[in-house]
Amino acid sequence: MKTTAFTKFHETLGAKMVPFAGYFMPVLFEGVNAEHETVRKSIGVFDVSHMGEFWVKGPKALEFVQWVTSNDASRLVDGKVQYSCFPNDKGGIVDDLLVYRINAETYLLVVNAANVDKDWEWCNKQNKMNAVLYNASDEIAQLAVQGPLALKAMQTLTTTPVVDMEYYTFKKLEFAGVKDIIFSTTGYTGAGGCEIYMANEDAPKIYNAVFEAGKEFGIKSIGLGARDTLRLEMGYCLYGNDINDSTSPIEAGLGWITKFTNEKDFINKRNLLKQKNEGVSRKLVGFEMVEKGIPRHGYEIVDTNNNVIGEVTSGTMSPSLKIPIGMGYVPITLSKEGSEIWIRIREKSLKAKVVKLPFYLS
Repeated sequence: MKTTAFTKFHETLGAKMVPFAGYFMPVLFEGVNAEHETVRKSIGVFDVSHMGEFWVKGPKALEFVQWVTSNDASRLVDGKVQYSCFPNDKGGIVDDLLVYRINAETYLLVVNAANVDKDWEWCNKQNKMNAVLYNASDEIAQLAVQGPLALKAMQTLTTTPVVDMEYYTFKKLEFAGVKDIIFSTTGYTGAGGCEIYMANEDAPKIYNAVFEAGKEFGIKSIGLGARDTLRLEMGYCLYGNDINDSTSPIEAGLGWITKFTNEKDFINKRNLLKQKNEGVSRKLVGFEMVEKGIPRHGYEIVDTNNNVIGEVTSGTMSPSLKIPIGMGYVPITLSKEGSEIWIRIREKSLKAKVVKLPFYLS
Protein backbone atom coordinates (compact mmCIF):
# COMPACT_ATOMS: atom_id res chain seq x y z
CA MET A 1 0.00 0.00 0.00
CA LYS A 2 1.19 3.52 -0.80
CA THR A 3 1.02 6.25 1.81
CA THR A 4 0.46 9.99 1.35
CA ALA A 5 2.40 12.94 2.70
CA PHE A 6 -0.25 13.21 5.44
CA THR A 7 -0.43 9.58 6.60
CA LYS A 8 1.61 10.17 9.76
CA PHE A 9 -0.81 12.95 10.81
CA HIS A 10 -3.80 10.63 10.36
CA GLU A 11 -2.19 7.90 12.41
CA THR A 12 -1.30 10.34 15.19
CA LEU A 13 -4.98 11.33 15.34
CA GLY A 14 -6.02 7.68 15.65
CA ALA A 15 -7.75 7.42 12.28
CA LYS A 16 -9.12 4.09 11.14
CA MET A 17 -6.87 3.36 8.17
CA VAL A 18 -7.91 1.05 5.33
CA PRO A 19 -6.59 0.04 1.91
CA PHE A 20 -8.20 2.18 -0.79
CA ALA A 21 -7.19 2.47 -4.46
CA GLY A 22 -3.72 1.17 -3.64
CA TYR A 23 -3.24 3.61 -0.76
CA PHE A 24 -3.49 3.37 3.02
CA MET A 25 -6.22 5.96 3.65
CA PRO A 26 -8.28 7.22 6.63
CA VAL A 27 -11.89 6.05 6.39
CA LEU A 28 -12.95 7.74 9.64
CA PHE A 29 -11.62 9.65 12.63
CA GLU A 30 -14.49 10.44 15.00
CA GLY A 31 -17.31 8.71 13.17
CA VAL A 32 -19.04 9.17 9.81
CA ASN A 33 -22.12 11.04 11.07
CA ALA A 34 -20.16 13.44 13.27
CA GLU A 35 -17.64 14.12 10.51
CA HIS A 36 -20.43 14.63 7.98
CA GLU A 37 -22.04 17.22 10.25
CA THR A 38 -18.72 19.01 10.73
CA VAL A 39 -18.40 19.56 6.97
CA ARG A 40 -22.00 20.71 6.59
CA LYS A 41 -21.71 23.21 9.47
CA SER A 42 -18.08 24.36 9.76
CA ILE A 43 -14.82 22.98 8.24
CA GLY A 44 -13.53 19.51 7.52
CA VAL A 45 -10.25 18.51 5.88
CA PHE A 46 -9.91 15.50 3.58
CA ASP A 47 -6.65 13.99 2.43
CA VAL A 48 -7.23 13.41 -1.28
CA SER A 49 -3.59 13.02 -2.24
CA HIS A 50 -4.43 9.64 -3.77
CA MET A 51 -6.08 11.39 -6.72
CA GLY A 52 -4.15 11.37 -10.00
CA GLU A 53 -2.77 14.41 -11.81
CA PHE A 54 -1.72 14.45 -15.49
CA TRP A 55 -0.14 17.47 -17.17
CA VAL A 56 -0.98 18.07 -20.82
CA LYS A 57 1.29 20.59 -22.51
CA GLY A 58 2.39 22.00 -25.85
CA PRO A 59 0.69 23.35 -28.99
CA LYS A 60 -1.41 20.18 -29.29
CA ALA A 61 -2.63 20.24 -25.68
CA LEU A 62 -6.16 21.50 -26.40
CA GLU A 63 -6.55 19.20 -29.38
CA PHE A 64 -5.72 16.23 -27.16
CA VAL A 65 -8.05 17.30 -24.34
CA GLN A 66 -10.89 17.88 -26.82
CA TRP A 67 -10.46 14.42 -28.33
CA VAL A 68 -10.13 12.44 -25.11
CA THR A 69 -12.83 14.19 -23.01
CA SER A 70 -16.56 14.65 -23.53
CA ASN A 71 -16.93 18.29 -22.46
CA ASP A 72 -15.91 21.27 -24.59
CA ALA A 73 -12.55 22.40 -23.23
CA SER A 74 -12.36 25.19 -25.83
CA ARG A 75 -14.77 27.11 -23.61
CA LEU A 76 -12.25 27.20 -20.79
CA VAL A 77 -10.19 30.29 -20.04
CA ASP A 78 -7.16 30.55 -17.78
CA GLY A 79 -8.22 29.90 -14.18
CA LYS A 80 -11.35 27.89 -15.02
CA VAL A 81 -12.08 24.23 -14.23
CA GLN A 82 -14.42 21.88 -16.06
CA TYR A 83 -16.05 18.60 -15.02
CA SER A 84 -15.77 16.03 -17.80
CA CYS A 85 -15.33 12.35 -18.56
CA PHE A 86 -13.20 10.10 -20.72
CA PRO A 87 -15.64 8.24 -23.01
CA ASN A 88 -14.44 4.83 -24.10
CA ASP A 89 -14.95 3.37 -27.57
CA LYS A 90 -17.70 0.99 -26.42
CA GLY A 91 -20.25 3.48 -25.06
CA GLY A 92 -19.05 3.57 -21.46
CA ILE A 93 -16.83 5.80 -19.34
CA VAL A 94 -13.12 5.26 -18.69
CA ASP A 95 -13.26 7.78 -15.83
CA ASP A 96 -14.71 11.11 -14.79
CA LEU A 97 -12.27 13.94 -14.17
CA LEU A 98 -11.57 17.63 -13.72
CA VAL A 99 -9.88 19.69 -16.44
CA TYR A 100 -7.89 22.75 -15.32
CA ARG A 101 -6.75 25.29 -17.93
CA ILE A 102 -3.49 26.84 -16.75
CA ASN A 103 -2.91 28.57 -20.10
CA ALA A 104 -3.50 27.94 -23.80
CA GLU A 105 -0.84 25.23 -23.91
CA THR A 106 -1.05 23.81 -20.39
CA TYR A 107 -3.87 21.75 -18.87
CA LEU A 108 -4.08 19.70 -15.69
CA LEU A 109 -6.29 16.60 -15.65
CA VAL A 110 -7.30 15.37 -12.19
CA VAL A 111 -8.48 11.76 -12.26
CA ASN A 112 -9.77 9.21 -9.77
CA ALA A 113 -7.27 7.38 -7.59
CA ALA A 114 -8.40 3.86 -8.50
CA ASN A 115 -8.07 4.63 -12.21
CA VAL A 116 -4.68 6.38 -12.41
CA ASP A 117 -2.87 3.55 -14.21
CA LYS A 118 -5.82 2.77 -16.47
CA ASP A 119 -6.33 6.44 -17.34
CA TRP A 120 -2.65 7.01 -18.01
CA GLU A 121 -2.54 4.06 -20.39
CA TRP A 122 -5.74 5.27 -22.09
CA CYS A 123 -4.47 8.83 -22.52
CA ASN A 124 -1.21 7.65 -24.06
CA LYS A 125 -3.05 5.29 -26.39
CA GLN A 126 -5.27 8.16 -27.60
CA ASN A 127 -2.43 10.69 -27.98
CA LYS A 128 -2.23 10.52 -31.79
CA MET A 129 -1.49 14.25 -31.98
CA ASN A 130 1.63 13.93 -29.81
CA ALA A 131 0.72 16.32 -27.02
CA VAL A 132 3.22 16.37 -24.17
CA LEU A 133 1.86 14.19 -21.33
CA TYR A 134 3.34 13.89 -17.87
CA ASN A 135 2.04 11.84 -14.95
CA ALA A 136 2.67 13.85 -11.77
CA SER A 137 0.40 11.75 -9.54
CA ASP A 138 3.14 10.60 -7.16
CA GLU A 139 4.58 14.10 -6.77
CA ILE A 140 1.48 16.05 -5.74
CA ALA A 141 -0.35 16.11 -2.41
CA GLN A 142 -3.86 17.47 -2.11
CA LEU A 143 -6.11 18.61 0.73
CA ALA A 144 -9.83 19.25 0.25
CA VAL A 145 -10.88 21.83 2.85
CA GLN A 146 -14.66 21.73 2.81
CA GLY A 147 -17.48 23.52 4.62
CA PRO A 148 -19.20 26.92 4.81
CA LEU A 149 -16.36 28.46 6.85
CA ALA A 150 -13.51 26.95 4.84
CA LEU A 151 -12.66 29.89 2.60
CA LYS A 152 -12.90 32.37 5.46
CA ALA A 153 -10.34 30.39 7.42
CA MET A 154 -8.04 29.78 4.43
CA GLN A 155 -8.04 33.48 3.56
CA THR A 156 -5.81 34.07 6.59
CA LEU A 157 -3.05 32.06 4.87
CA THR A 158 -2.82 34.08 1.65
CA THR A 159 -2.90 37.71 0.55
CA THR A 160 -4.67 36.73 -2.68
CA PRO A 161 -8.47 37.13 -2.38
CA VAL A 162 -10.10 33.69 -2.18
CA VAL A 163 -13.29 34.16 -0.14
CA ASP A 164 -15.39 35.21 -3.15
CA MET A 165 -13.92 32.81 -5.70
CA GLU A 166 -16.47 31.45 -8.15
CA TYR A 167 -17.35 27.75 -8.21
CA TYR A 168 -15.08 25.75 -10.53
CA THR A 169 -12.26 28.28 -10.68
CA PHE A 170 -8.68 28.21 -9.43
CA LYS A 171 -5.73 30.48 -8.71
CA LYS A 172 -2.00 29.91 -8.49
CA LEU A 173 -0.89 31.73 -5.36
CA GLU A 174 1.38 31.88 -2.36
CA PHE A 175 -0.25 30.00 0.50
CA ALA A 176 1.12 29.54 4.02
CA GLY A 177 4.40 30.92 2.75
CA VAL A 178 4.62 28.40 -0.11
CA LYS A 179 4.64 29.70 -3.69
CA ASP A 180 2.84 28.32 -6.75
CA ILE A 181 0.09 26.50 -4.88
CA ILE A 182 -2.99 25.62 -6.95
CA PHE A 183 -6.04 26.71 -4.96
CA SER A 184 -9.36 25.65 -6.51
CA THR A 185 -13.07 25.67 -5.69
CA THR A 186 -14.61 22.55 -7.16
CA GLY A 187 -15.62 20.38 -4.21
CA TYR A 188 -17.34 17.02 -3.90
CA THR A 189 -19.47 17.71 -0.83
CA GLY A 190 -21.90 20.50 -1.72
CA ALA A 191 -20.73 22.39 1.37
CA GLY A 192 -18.39 24.88 -0.30
CA GLY A 193 -14.68 25.14 0.27
CA CYS A 194 -11.50 24.55 -1.66
CA GLU A 195 -8.82 22.13 -2.79
CA ILE A 196 -5.14 22.83 -2.23
CA TYR A 197 -2.57 21.20 -4.54
CA MET A 198 1.04 21.18 -3.36
CA ALA A 199 4.34 19.36 -3.80
CA ASN A 200 4.81 16.47 -1.39
CA GLU A 201 7.73 18.19 0.32
CA ASP A 202 5.54 21.21 1.20
CA ALA A 203 2.69 19.10 2.58
CA PRO A 204 3.60 19.02 6.32
CA LYS A 205 4.04 22.80 6.48
CA ILE A 206 0.74 23.45 4.73
CA TYR A 207 -1.12 20.81 6.76
CA ASN A 208 -0.07 22.44 10.04
CA ALA A 209 -0.92 25.91 8.76
CA VAL A 210 -4.39 24.84 7.59
CA PHE A 211 -5.28 23.33 10.95
CA GLU A 212 -3.92 26.31 12.86
CA ALA A 213 -5.93 28.71 10.68
CA GLY A 214 -9.10 26.68 11.17
CA LYS A 215 -8.75 26.09 14.89
CA GLU A 216 -11.11 28.90 15.91
CA PHE A 217 -13.74 27.55 13.47
CA GLY A 218 -13.68 23.99 14.83
CA ILE A 219 -11.73 22.45 11.97
CA LYS A 220 -11.43 18.64 11.99
CA SER A 221 -9.94 15.84 9.92
CA ILE A 222 -12.54 13.93 7.91
CA GLY A 223 -12.33 10.42 6.48
CA LEU A 224 -13.44 8.88 3.21
CA GLY A 225 -16.60 7.50 4.85
CA ALA A 226 -18.11 10.95 5.31
CA ARG A 227 -16.84 12.03 1.89
CA ASP A 228 -19.05 9.30 0.43
CA THR A 229 -22.19 10.27 2.37
CA LEU A 230 -21.68 13.96 1.56
CA ARG A 231 -21.31 13.37 -2.19
CA LEU A 232 -24.29 10.99 -2.24
CA GLU A 233 -26.56 13.60 -0.63
CA MET A 234 -25.63 15.85 -3.56
CA GLY A 235 -26.29 13.14 -6.14
CA TYR A 236 -22.69 13.22 -7.37
CA CYS A 237 -21.56 10.12 -9.25
CA LEU A 238 -18.85 7.89 -7.82
CA TYR A 239 -16.77 6.04 -10.39
CA GLY A 240 -16.95 2.30 -9.89
CA ASN A 241 -20.41 2.60 -8.34
CA ASP A 242 -22.66 4.92 -10.34
CA ILE A 243 -20.58 5.10 -13.52
CA ASN A 244 -18.11 2.66 -15.05
CA ASP A 245 -16.80 1.21 -18.30
CA SER A 246 -20.28 0.03 -19.31
CA THR A 247 -22.44 3.04 -18.33
CA SER A 248 -22.79 5.81 -20.87
CA PRO A 249 -22.75 9.48 -19.84
CA ILE A 250 -26.22 9.86 -21.36
CA GLU A 251 -27.63 7.07 -19.16
CA ALA A 252 -25.87 8.55 -16.12
CA GLY A 253 -27.46 11.97 -16.55
CA LEU A 254 -24.15 13.45 -17.66
CA GLY A 255 -25.41 14.73 -20.99
CA TRP A 256 -24.60 18.21 -19.71
CA ILE A 257 -20.87 17.40 -19.86
CA THR A 258 -21.17 15.69 -23.26
CA LYS A 259 -20.99 18.43 -25.91
CA PHE A 260 -21.96 17.65 -29.49
CA THR A 261 -20.76 20.78 -31.27
CA ASN A 262 -19.64 20.74 -34.90
CA GLU A 263 -16.23 22.07 -33.88
CA LYS A 264 -15.52 19.26 -31.41
CA ASP A 265 -14.84 15.64 -32.20
CA PHE A 266 -14.27 13.14 -29.40
CA ILE A 267 -14.08 9.42 -28.75
CA ASN A 268 -17.37 7.60 -29.53
CA LYS A 269 -19.15 10.87 -30.36
CA ARG A 270 -21.31 9.31 -33.06
CA ASN A 271 -22.76 6.58 -30.85
CA LEU A 272 -23.33 8.91 -27.90
CA LEU A 273 -25.07 11.42 -30.17
CA LYS A 274 -27.33 8.61 -31.35
CA GLN A 275 -28.20 7.85 -27.72
CA LYS A 276 -28.99 11.49 -27.08
CA ASN A 277 -31.23 11.77 -30.14
CA GLU A 278 -32.95 8.38 -29.94
CA GLY A 279 -33.00 7.98 -26.17
CA VAL A 280 -31.69 5.28 -23.87
CA SER A 281 -33.46 2.36 -22.23
CA ARG A 282 -32.35 3.08 -18.67
CA LYS A 283 -31.39 6.05 -16.53
CA LEU A 284 -29.58 6.72 -13.28
CA VAL A 285 -32.04 8.06 -10.70
CA GLY A 286 -32.10 9.06 -7.08
CA PHE A 287 -34.59 7.49 -4.71
CA GLU A 288 -35.75 7.72 -1.10
CA MET A 289 -36.98 4.74 0.86
CA VAL A 290 -40.69 4.81 1.72
CA GLU A 291 -40.54 1.67 3.83
CA LYS A 292 -37.93 1.14 6.56
CA GLY A 293 -34.62 -0.20 5.27
CA ILE A 294 -31.19 1.07 4.17
CA PRO A 295 -30.24 0.50 0.53
CA ARG A 296 -26.67 -0.60 -0.16
CA HIS A 297 -24.54 -0.90 -3.27
CA GLY A 298 -25.46 -4.04 -5.21
CA TYR A 299 -28.97 -4.52 -3.80
CA GLU A 300 -31.53 -5.46 -6.45
CA ILE A 301 -34.18 -2.99 -7.61
CA VAL A 302 -37.50 -4.61 -8.57
CA ASP A 303 -40.80 -3.45 -10.03
CA THR A 304 -44.34 -3.88 -8.71
CA ASN A 305 -44.38 -7.46 -10.01
CA ASN A 306 -41.09 -8.27 -8.25
CA ASN A 307 -39.16 -8.41 -11.52
CA VAL A 308 -35.53 -7.35 -11.19
CA ILE A 309 -35.08 -4.11 -13.15
CA GLY A 310 -31.73 -2.85 -11.87
CA GLU A 311 -29.51 -2.55 -8.83
CA VAL A 312 -28.54 0.05 -6.28
CA THR A 313 -25.30 1.77 -7.29
CA SER A 314 -24.97 3.88 -4.10
CA GLY A 315 -27.00 3.95 -0.90
CA THR A 316 -26.87 5.08 2.72
CA MET A 317 -28.77 6.55 5.62
CA SER A 318 -28.48 10.27 4.95
CA PRO A 319 -26.86 11.93 7.99
CA SER A 320 -28.37 15.32 7.09
CA LEU A 321 -31.87 14.23 6.08
CA LYS A 322 -32.19 11.27 8.49
CA ILE A 323 -33.75 9.13 5.76
CA PRO A 324 -32.39 6.25 3.65
CA ILE A 325 -31.38 7.40 0.14
CA GLY A 326 -29.80 5.81 -2.89
CA MET A 327 -29.14 5.87 -6.60
CA GLY A 328 -29.47 3.23 -9.26
CA TYR A 329 -30.30 2.54 -12.89
CA VAL A 330 -33.95 1.86 -13.76
CA PRO A 331 -35.91 1.58 -17.01
CA ILE A 332 -36.89 4.93 -18.53
CA THR A 333 -40.54 4.14 -17.81
CA LEU A 334 -39.79 4.20 -14.07
CA SER A 335 -37.35 7.12 -14.06
CA LYS A 336 -39.80 9.98 -13.58
CA GLU A 337 -40.00 11.74 -10.23
CA GLY A 338 -42.54 10.01 -8.01
CA SER A 339 -42.24 6.61 -9.71
CA GLU A 340 -42.53 3.69 -7.29
CA ILE A 341 -39.77 1.10 -7.18
CA TRP A 342 -38.82 -1.55 -4.63
CA ILE A 343 -35.42 -2.35 -3.12
CA ARG A 344 -34.74 -5.97 -2.20
CA ILE A 345 -33.24 -5.92 1.30
CA ARG A 346 -32.71 -9.20 3.18
CA GLU A 347 -35.18 -11.12 0.99
CA LYS A 348 -37.85 -8.43 1.38
CA SER A 349 -38.92 -5.95 -1.31
CA LEU A 350 -39.29 -2.53 0.33
CA LYS A 351 -40.99 0.40 -1.36
CA ALA A 352 -39.03 3.46 -2.51
CA LYS A 353 -39.83 6.45 -4.70
CA VAL A 354 -37.82 8.21 -7.37
CA VAL A 355 -36.90 11.77 -6.37
CA LYS A 356 -35.20 14.72 -7.99
CA LEU A 357 -31.49 15.20 -7.32
CA PRO A 358 -29.80 16.52 -5.28
CA PHE A 359 -31.27 14.97 -2.14
CA TYR A 360 -29.80 17.73 0.02
CA LEU A 361 -30.37 21.42 -0.63
CA SER A 362 -28.02 23.68 1.32
